[in-house]
Amino acid sequence: MIEANALTKRYGPTTAVNELTFTARSGRVTGFLGPNGAGKSTTMRLILGLDSPDAGTALIDGVPYRQLEDPLRTVGAMLDATWRHPGRSGRDHLRWLAATNGLPEKRVDEVLALVGLTSAAGRRAGQYSLGMLQRLGIACTLLGDPRVLLFDEPVNGLDPEGMAWIRRLLHALAAEGRTVFVSSHLLPEMAQTAQDLVVIGRGRLIYQGTMDDFIAQTSEHGVRVRTPHPDELRAALTGQAEFTETDGTFVVSGLDSDRIGQLAFEAGATLHELSPITGSLEQAYLDLTREAVEFAMPATSPSEAAR
Repeated sequence: MIEANALTKRYGPTTAVNELTFTARSGRVTGFLGPNGAGKSTTMRLILGLDSPDAGTALIDGVPYRQLEDPLRTVGAMLDATWRHPGRSGRDHLRWLAATNGLPEKRVDEVLALVGLTSAAGRRAGQYSLGMLQRLGIACTLLGDPRVLLFDEPVNGLDPEGMAWIRRLLHALAAEGRTVFVSSHLLPEMAQTAQDLVVIGRGRLIYQGTMDDFIAQTSEHGVRVRTPHPDELRAALTGQAEFTETDGTFVVSGLDSDRIGQLAFEAGATLHELSPITGSLEQAYLDLTREAVEFAMPATSPSEAAR
């Protein structure tokens, strides 16, 4: 388990992380989201003891990282997949890491096989593609068979097959009871990967909870209804539910599909569409973090801005 308690980090006049408190539970994949400049990278560095907090604590299974007796066997982390010696082979990079941390050399081939790099293990890492470097970075995090794992943008550079592979891997690791903490900007992928979410903005906690609750609480829901008999449907819905109407298409809130269908039937309104509108992680995230974006995108298009 990862616990941040009133975690605070300042760089001069800038407060990068501001009294941040959250928990990433064991046996779950926790997504870590926030706009650029929200403090995600700083938070992960504080968890890993790479930076010292000005206030608060970051604990791994109840202990600060720097006090862990055997760090690599407890925590695996990938903050920069491109970190490697370009002249070393992938296998030698892992051998060096294993030797300096007292890990058995046989574990090197095990993790190479696990990430699909066995055939490329003898090649210099400087010749690896970005996707291969991602796999090598993941192999490094798994080398000590740790119970807590942190990943920063783990699917960057991977093709769709590779993205599906790491999704399955993260779910499997969590199913074994490990804590899996993942930061990513790829919201559609995160929606399929994370079970829990921690969302921050300007260094502060915005949301912590399950993925399903996040989407349900922060997204608009309703039912889309299309009919060639708008007058009849409008009369049936008036006083029963709130709705908007555009060219025969109604968006209804406050009633479920079954009740709307019954009202339409009783009013003699034929329906061409009756479909629930469900929220998405992307829309929920954009709605919740709109005020926390450090550099907001302009509302106008480039062509409009040039006029």
